[in-house]
Amino acid sequence: MPRSTGAPARKDRKKKILKEAKGYFGGRKNLYRTAKDGVEKGWEHAYRDRKKKKRNFRRLWITRINAAARQHDLSYSRFMDGLNKAGVEVDRKALADLAIRSPEAFEALAAEAKGALEAAS
Repeated sequence: MPRSTGAPARKDRKKKILKEAKGYFGGRKNLYRTAKDGVEKGWEHAYRDRKKKKRNFRRLWITRINAAARQHDLSYSRFMDGLNKAGVEVDRKALADLAIRSPEAFEALAAEAKGALEAAS
C-alpha cells in the first residue's frame, strides 16, 4: 500500500491563510506564521465588529432622534414615551430617517407625542 502524506492538505491550509493575508504589510503577507497570526486577529476583529456595528447604528439613530426631538421642545426619552403612549410603533431607524429626510413628518410625530404626554398627565 502506498504511503500517504499530509503535504497536500498542509499546502492548502497555508494557501488559504496566505490568500487571506493579501494586502498586509511586510512579513505579515508572505511569512506563514506571522500571516496566520495577523489573519486570525483580523477574523477576531471582524467577528467582534459585526456585533459592534449594530450598537453603533442604534447610538447614531438615538442621537439623531434626540437632536430632532429637542427642536420640538422634547427630550429623546419624553419623545419616545409620548410615542409609546400614543400607540405609534415606528422603529428608531425609521424615526432617524424621518428626522433627516422629512422634518415635517417628524414634526407631526412630535406633536402626537406631546398630545399623548399631556393627555396622560
